[in-house]
Amino acid sequence: MTVPGRRSSTFIRLLRSGFTDPSAAARLLDTEALAAVRADPVLLDALGATADPDLALRGLVRLAEAQPSGELPGLLDTLVSAKPLRDRLLGVLGASEALGDHLARHPRDWIDLVTYEAADLHPGLPEFERGLADAHDPVALRVAYRRCLLSIAARDVCGTIDVAQTAAELADLATATLRAALRIATAAAPEDAALCRLAVIAMGKCGGNELNYVSDVDVIFVGDAANGANGAGGANGADEGKALQAATRLASHLMRICSETTVEGTIWPVDANLRPEGRNGPLVRTLASHLAYYQRWAKTWEFQALLKARAVAGDEALGTDYIDAITPLVWQAAERENFVPDVQKMRRRVVDNIPAAQVDRELKLGPGGLRDVEFAVQLLQLVHGRSDATLHSGTTLDALHALAAGGYVGRADAAQLHDAYRFLRAMEHRIQLYRLRRTHLVPEDENDLRRLGRSMGLRTEPVAELNKAWRRHASVVRRLHEKLFYRPLLDAVAQLTPGETRLSPRAAGQRLEALGYADPASALRHLEALASGVTRKAAIQRTLLPVMLGWFADSADPDAGLLNFRKVSDALGKTPWYLRLLRDEGAAAENLARVLSAGRLAPDLLMRAPEAVALLGDPEGLAPRTHEALVQEVLAAVGRAENPETAVAAARGVRRRELFRTAAADIIGSYGTEDSPAEEDHGALVDRVGGAVSDLTAATIAGALRAAVQAHFGDTLPTRFAVIGVGRFGGHELGYGSDADVLFVHEPREGVDEQEAAKAAQTVIAEMRRLLQLPTADPPLLIDADLRPEGRSGPLVRTLASYAAYYRRWSLTWESQALLRAEPVAGEEELGRRFIELIDPLRYPAEGLGEDAVREIRRLKARMESERLPRGADPTLHTKLGRGGLSDVEWTVQLMQMRHAWAEPGLRTTRTREALAAAHAAGLIPTDEAQILDEAWVLATRVRNAVMLVRGRAGDTFPSEARELAAVGRYLGYAEGTVGELLDDYRRITRRARAVVEELFYGARAVVEELFYGG
Repeated sequence: MTVPGRRSSTFIRLLRSGFTDPSAAARLLDTEALAAVRADPVLLDALGATADPDLALRGLVRLAEAQPSGELPGLLDTLVSAKPLRDRLLGVLGASEALGDHLARHPRDWIDLVTYEAADLHPGLPEFERGLADAHDPVALRVAYRRCLLSIAARDVCGTIDVAQTAAELADLATATLRAALRIATAAAPEDAALCRLAVIAMGKCGGNELNYVSDVDVIFVGDAANGANGAGGANGADEGKALQAATRLASHLMRICSETTVEGTIWPVDANLRPEGRNGPLVRTLASHLAYYQRWAKTWEFQALLKARAVAGDEALGTDYIDAITPLVWQAAERENFVPDVQKMRRRVVDNIPAAQVDRELKLGPGGLRDVEFAVQLLQLVHGRSDATLHSGTTLDALHALAAGGYVGRADAAQLHDAYRFLRAMEHRIQLYRLRRTHLVPEDENDLRRLGRSMGLRTEPVAELNKAWRRHASVVRRLHEKLFYRPLLDAVAQLTPGETRLSPRAAGQRLEALGYADPASALRHLEALASGVTRKAAIQRTLLPVMLGWFADSADPDAGLLNFRKVSDALGKTPWYLRLLRDEGAAAENLARVLSAGRLAPDLLMRAPEAVALLGDPEGLAPRTHEALVQEVLAAVGRAENPETAVAAARGVRRRELFRTAAADIIGSYGTEDSPAEEDHGALVDRVGGAVSDLTAATIAGALRAAVQAHFGDTLPTRFAVIGVGRFGGHELGYGSDADVLFVHEPREGVDEQEAAKAAQTVIAEMRRLLQLPTADPPLLIDADLRPEGRSGPLVRTLASYAAYYRRWSLTWESQALLRAEPVAGEEELGRRFIELIDPLRYPAEGLGEDAVREIRRLKARMESERLPRGADPTLHTKLGRGGLSDVEWTVQLMQMRHAWAEPGLRTTRTREALAAAHAAGLIPTDEAQILDEAWVLATRVRNAVMLVRGRAGDTFPSEARELAAVGRYLGYAEGTVGELLDDYRRITRRARAVVEELFYGARAVVEELFYGG
């Protein structure tokens, strides 16, 4: 029995230690469970150091009383002898009533805290997955989840991990839990799992690796048939329907596992309402269905939400495909009409919907709350992340740091936002940790505020200090939010012509916007940089800019034109000839304006060698150079180089310059200028581009071949060697982004062993490929030899005799068809000529093709149509494999060549349009039908060239983004606002071409043959 004096002494000590109810604490210390340690001063001090000593003591007593027989001494001994574990255990008990309840139900779980004995040991996703590995039912999963949560909370409240690490670990634990829940759902329905692929995409704070203790885990589900090919095809409609039904059942079960409440509580609700069409849309969609929705129907806020999307569970490949597919859409969202006003309205709507009684306590949504920071950061990310990949982070603090590093946010402002956001998130964490409830309201009860303040390290006057710090940080957030979110990205401060009455910044911005500039503030910044000052450079540019702004405005992307002009001027502005060229050569300035605003490819090429702008002022500067001149220049540069690397770098430099020449001529020929209208003969323009790029590719390969031979064999290779262009390369029809399809042939020199010769040829090919693929700023040139005999399974290079033997014994019809566009492009001319002599009888068979071979070609084409068109692609708009596209026209022409070239010499050409014209001249195709096929082929080729010019990367379909699509239309001669007409015209022209193809290639007779002879 405690004596009165001792009781009074204990009471005072408990009061000083932070207990609010010393009498109740004294009674708890007198319980039998704590008899062995009740007098230990270490325990009392440790309890007093917690956020709520009374709560910690109550939890400790419950834990002690729940210990299995014989295990209590171990707990008590740890409490007095192992400080790190004692601090973690008591810290959790003093901060979380809910985790105290968990420990009372599972009294041995405290031992798991020993796992994290080292202060610097932070479990990640693999550790959490191991912690959940034995959970094979929902109840066991809830228990294991709380056990893992206990480890995070223990290190959080003790300061071992900071608020950002805590949030990241909570997101890792959520990821592990979703995977475990899907595993349980799959085990419960293996027949469903066998039918489908299911990917779980985390959104919101889980996707951003910044989760709360208690928060809905937002997800999107992507499904596909089990035999689907990376979400892009491979399943028929019935398979897909069954797969989606199975995937929906699995996804629903996963959600129930995580969301249902039992005696062990709820893990957290899984919320799939961010999916397309929200709760009214299907729970699971295919990747193609997601993309169709985002490309046609999605609202601005949906792209903002996708900024944090992250694949976390299920089919890894499908999840990766989803992220890869939607990421470009996210970073194009800022180009949507009314993007910034939409985001601003959404933010105001969130604040307006907070109940009036709660607005002052709303930590997340209220003014100066967490959402203010997140919205401001996300807006700046979406605006500037289009051109700066360093901003592509779903984590708020990481994105804020990147914005500061990139100069988009002042460093002082970023530091204040950083500190405020961390403080507010820490408050949110500790509020939720108490009872593991989803809330963002700051409590009103004095005891709750006291516990919250102490948990934040505020011990002198915890309630007063907490309120003061909270209001201070909220005020900072609100002030900076308004500054960053609503203020124009840049004040309009351009001062163009001194001495004149200037437009106000507002009026200047409105005028630029009316001209089509999407970002008037940036435009004004560029104008100021270009035209301000008293230098000769500024004076000349002041005279140039008014008319150049009009030329830029006449393009689909005026902002890009002005920005690129500034970049070129920054690079060349001090070069005397540059400004003189633009001022004095009438066409140079307009040509430059057209090139800089037509897309990405030409400006990118120019930025790597700005001096190439001189080509735009030379009347002959845009004329393509001959193949002989290109080869001569490249070989001379290679001969002067000290090593193969510098040799090929020189060759690639020539290629870069000549690609710019070709692209600039193409753009100017398509757009036209005041002095030179747009070229009407689109076929001639296409032929010029295809020939120029093909000649340039051949010269580059010749240079790489010379460099490879010199590096390993000196002047003479032990074997004669030739490169044969095939496909579009051999047909002089390469586009800007085309690979170089080739065959390699060699022939041992006199006295050289055949194996030695073959080894030498292999060495040269490997060196050529290595050199051409070295990472540089120049556009890549990929050599593709997959059309060789036996494809990828066959040897990379053969002797002429080996080719002859193969073609004599094994050649298939499709291989003969592939040889129709074979032409020597590099190496020994005589060997190349003999190769052509070898293959001519194959590609132009005497008496033409037999009917069996014709049927084989038709079957192969039909199979290609059904299998190779990408899933989800619109067959009416796919330029290569779609209806009436390149493949349709080329196969039709090639079939005529193989059937009739033995008798019609004009058909013996590698070029599609030449062969089509020869077929018409020979009476094999009527005039109208020949014109229809030619028009479709030229249009499809122009679209592919336009996509590459506009986007800077190859593509076989029209861009989905409005400004890029408008730029493609502008290249094709369509005025602003007439993109719909472009797509209608393309569909009409290719539909007519397809009708001709069905008659000429397949034909009514072919249909009869298929029916009566078994196809």
